[in-house]
Amino acid sequence: MLPTPGFHHMHLNSADPDGAIDFYTRQFPSTSKGTWAGLPALLSPNNVMILFNKVDKPPAMSPPSAIWHFGWHVPDVRGKIAEYKTRPEVKLLPLYTTDEGGYVLINSDTWPAPKGGAPGLTKAQIADAKAGDVQPLGGGGFAYMEGPEGALVEYVGDHPAERFDHVHLWQEDPIAALAWYQKHLNAPVRPGFTPPEQPVKRRPERSWPALNQEGMFRDPRAGVTFGDVVLTWYANQWDTPLLPSRGQLQDHIAFSVGDLDAWIAKLRDEGVSFLEQPYPLGDTRAVMIEGPSREALELVEAR
Repeated sequence: MLPTPGFHHMHLNSADPDGAIDFYTRQFPSTSKGTWAGLPALLSPNNVMILFNKVDKPPAMSPPSAIWHFGWHVPDVRGKIAEYKTRPEVKLLPLYTTDEGGYVLINSDTWPAPKGGAPGLTKAQIADAKAGDVQPLGGGGFAYMEGPEGALVEYVGDHPAERFDHVHLWQEDPIAALAWYQKHLNAPVRPGFTPPEQPVKRRPERSWPALNQEGMFRDPRAGVTFGDVVLTWYANQWDTPLLPSRGQLQDHIAFSVGDLDAWIAKLRDEGVSFLEQPYPLGDTRAVMIEGPSREALELVEAR
């Protein structure tokens, strides 16, 4: 079996890459500005990057593709919230606590989710929490801001160090997508995840807190890891199929591999769809494949 690829980069389209990078380095000071393969790059200390393509106008984020958002670990998430409140360029996003309204800026300021479960409560669970006078846990948690050109950016704490940490996705069939990443990319399951006994594409119960007032579908969910970066996903939230990610703000996700030819042979044998055949990328080579919900995935040969 070929070794699991490493996480290489997230690739964004932007009308102003320099402005976007300046925004991220200000909000996440562990990052720095650089270049890779001739492209503007945001460098994270865990040896992963966000790369930027310069485009003529701000790229689309809707209708949605499978790539939902990306995020960072931070050491003091509440300190970050206080800091961001003083910065006019930062727009903090509400996490709605019910479909009737009311919101918090961090999930740990509302009712806690069941231990080991998805990070939200259904209407019935919220009613039980109210009846039992369950109180928020406080402390660390997850929060969101709006990044350049409408990017959704999550920051999560409290962790030992700041670094790029995850990409969240939607999937048409979350459990089938887990099998796809395990089979084709040899990806280990995200720690702590237990597949459901009876997999379904999307259960009907919405839960909160959520970025939209009507709540979100969180069951089932799944995820895998590439190095120290996690890919986690939930079901497609809409009744129409997800669009291809190419050309959208979040264009593709890239992984590093040691032997690109061996990976190409494996993926061809397994019937994986190729979006682009091998091509030069800086001083190395890459290939582009399509994931289970039309997300573009690039394999970059490590040199």
